[in-house]
Amino acid sequence: MSKIEVMSEDLANKIAAGEVVEKTMNVVKELVENSVDANASIIKVELIDSGVKQIKVTDDGIGMDKEDSILAFSRHATSKLKSLDDLFNINSLGFRGEALPSIASVSNVTLKTSNGKTGTIVEVEGGKIKEVKSCDLKKGTTITVENLFYNTPVRLKYLRSLYTELANISDYLNKMALSYPNIKFILINNDKELLNTSGNGDLLKTISNIYGVEVASKMLFIEGENDDFRISGYISYPELTKGNRSSMTLLVNNRVVKNNDINKCILESYHTYIPKDRCPYVVLNIEIDPFLVDVNVHPTKMEVKFSKLPDLLSLIYQVISKRLSVKTLIPKAIKENIEDNYYEDKVNYEVNSNLYNYSSTPKYSDEVETEKKEIEEIKFDFDTNSQEKVEDEEIENQEDPRIKDMYPIGIVHGTYIICENSDGMFIIDQHAAAERINYEKYYHALSTHSKNTIDVLIPYKIELPSNEYLILERNFSILDRLGFKYEEFGTNTLIIRSHPTWLPKYAPLEAIKKIIEVIVNNEDFDEDKFNEKVSITLACKMSIKAGDVITMPDITYLIEELRKTKNPFTCPHGRPTIIAYTKYDLEKLFKRAM
Repeated sequence: MSKIEVMSEDLANKIAAGEVVEKTMNVVKELVENSVDANASIIKVELIDSGVKQIKVTDDGIGMDKEDSILAFSRHATSKLKSLDDLFNINSLGFRGEALPSIASVSNVTLKTSNGKTGTIVEVEGGKIKEVKSCDLKKGTTITVENLFYNTPVRLKYLRSLYTELANISDYLNKMALSYPNIKFILINNDKELLNTSGNGDLLKTISNIYGVEVASKMLFIEGENDDFRISGYISYPELTKGNRSSMTLLVNNRVVKNNDINKCILESYHTYIPKDRCPYVVLNIEIDPFLVDVNVHPTKMEVKFSKLPDLLSLIYQVISKRLSVKTLIPKAIKENIEDNYYEDKVNYEVNSNLYNYSSTPKYSDEVETEKKEIEEIKFDFDTNSQEKVEDEEIENQEDPRIKDMYPIGIVHGTYIICENSDGMFIIDQHAAAERINYEKYYHALSTHSKNTIDVLIPYKIELPSNEYLILERNFSILDRLGFKYEEFGTNTLIIRSHPTWLPKYAPLEAIKKIIEVIVNNEDFDEDKFNEKVSITLACKMSIKAGDVITMPDITYLIEELRKTKNPFTCPHGRPTIIAYTKYDLEKLFKRAM
């Protein structure tokens, strides 16, 4: 007797559900993608207890007739894929025909749909159709999923907290709204509205709906193309970052995807603009011939594979780097980081006590709400339809240097230089500024293979442990390339007789030791990474420190040299070098302007 048997439809659907439906977010994702494919202009997601009890997705799409509404619950039934050729030219979000039967196999589902001619209600319990009946003809589809995982208690047990499940759904819908700004997305949980986008097609307005006005006002439009790819979207000023990659939204032909290579490329584009452990806000849509991208990698369709990936990464890096290189990026010192719920729960509020006491008089709800609106009007002071044109003009009319001339007034705490010009007051971190100047000087010398050297009066003797000397010995060619004149002396010892002229004059031996340390600790040599590492190391260790005493001529020289750098706004580690207090900011501090 044969031991191999064909699985029942119910068992196959439950196995498929294990791959497609891991949490409530997966259910929402599959249903919302179906609504998008149905050409909906409004998609409303209503949840009870983060979707564990109920998920209801309503759209105004094309709907289905009675036959299709029944067939939709059959495995591998889809209107989006007809032949093998279609698999290599996928333009829809869904195409597998697995989602709806998989969801229905582990829940109770009610489908209400109409194409404007016929209206149908299909009730499914545990994957089996219980009832089919007629309904009204309001065009669109509503799918209600209840009691998720009621018949697979192990999966239900391992759902995370309601807060985490809701956070995952919210994050996904935020990214879908950014992917389709022409669709109005509404998210409601336990009768509380969490998201409501305009759906007017303005991506910057959608960014404002999701992240707030403060973020939207600090976004830069980018676009570029080559023979195979076209990219467009928004990136944030370097001052606007998060501690994780949730703020980075990647889209391929408007499909929300994940790709570590692209994420790394974006972070590399921000190199020295932001700290290593921070991530910018990014909404990046990649337009590509569907033939050059494979979305059939995983059942969730979140992971994709690209043909010609190096060309895409090169395009992204060039576009973002160029955009950052022509924009003035001095962060303002005063920020109104005021949360919406702050106004709901408080009758008065305080501003940073280190600066000043904003008011000694309590402000009540109507006053607070009025002031909140005034602040928002000030912050959202740009026309979303004309921003791209204005920024293009900024690129064309970019002044060189990127920081206006400023005049030093003095220094505070032996670290912070105070300057002024017609725009306002500026505070410069002397160590960060010196780091940026030295970093660019060292990196230029290393990259251009400068061979100018200077002989030392008394040769330097450097001894190393045997294991480190063996590594250095294998990489003597690096010292040759840099222009060092040296010779081996005894065991594990090197004599340096001349060195490059660009080394700091006041501490050349220490700089040489730092370079050798970089060589020893980076056995797999890559010239660009080596140049970067040496430049950062020397700039950090060889620059003036916080608390070092410098004279007014030193300050003037430091400012002038900082203005000449390619990126005068951050040190090589991504920390700001300069902070601005505009004249208006100062007048607000002293109540001259309200």
